Amino acid sequence: MIQPPTQQIPGVYHRRIGDIVVTALSDGYLDGTVDVLQNIAPDEATRVLSDNFRPGRRTSVNCYAIHSAGRLALIETGSGDYLLPTAGKLQRNLAAASIEPAAIEKVILTHMHPDHSAGLTDPASGRKLFPNAELAVHENEPRHWNDDAAMAKASERAKKLYFQCAREQMAPYHNVMHTFSGSTEVFPGVTAVMLHGHTPGHSGYMISSGNDSLLIWGDIVHVPDIQIPRPEVTIEFDTDPHAAMATRKRVLDMVTTDRLLVAGMHMHFPGFAHIVRQGGSYAMLPEPWDQAF
Repeated sequence: MIQPPTQQIPGVYHRRIGDIVVTALSDGYLDGTVDVLQNIAPDEATRVLSDNFRPGRRTSVNCYAIHSAGRLALIETGSGDYLLPTAGKLQRNLAAASIEPAAIEKVILTHMHPDHSAGLTDPASGRKLFPNAELAVHENEPRHWNDDAAMAKASERAKKLYFQCAREQMAPYHNVMHTFSGSTEVFPGVTAVMLHGHTPGHSGYMISSGNDSLLIWGDIVHVPDIQIPRPEVTIEFDTDPHAAMATRKRVLDMVTTDRLLVAGMHMHFPGFAHIVRQGGSYAMLPEPWDQAF
């Protein structure tokens, strides 16, 4: 008797950007309610998701390995054991992609929320999960999450999931953490792009090689089916919702004007897409899966 498959194939997808290979790695997904969305009524948000055949607010969590100049970096580390059991799959998918964590020489973060940085360290032992990696992040991130006054003003949930988590995760890397403050090449062909608002140091990364470019835009959107056509919609997780909205509108205008390929941590896996203007707003065109890698 033929047995059907019992598990999904690994969440790994390769994309060439000139001479650079970007490998999308799924950390899994997080399910939540639409109540965290702002500037849209919950029933309207639910209707938009239903119209797009989405059963609810399911948020992909994506990470990206960068193979450049014979070297290896990783953008984001996923959520480790901090969040739901449907996430925290990065280490499994690194293994499926034949990437040894010890071979990663630099971990680059867009920001330090737990679905991005909580995979840096094993919280039970304090052991680095990327033992030979330097850590690169905008200087505003450790400054903000280490700020006791800011932490005191936060909700109990934010104190634990944001401030305490960030402190625990970055501590083992304190002597190999390098911060930047502007447009900086953080790895060969990888340049930081300032996209502040979602957090004080939220950054994207422009991957450029030859005539090809890719903007990995971090958390410009959390719910792409809603926030791309309706960029005024913010989310409870934004440190500064007004700045996050302004940045999202600026970036959407830029990537449509320049016809840039984008990828994001919460775009539907593997996360590569183009954005086009449509009906006075924007629409997402996910890039077709390409066998010819």
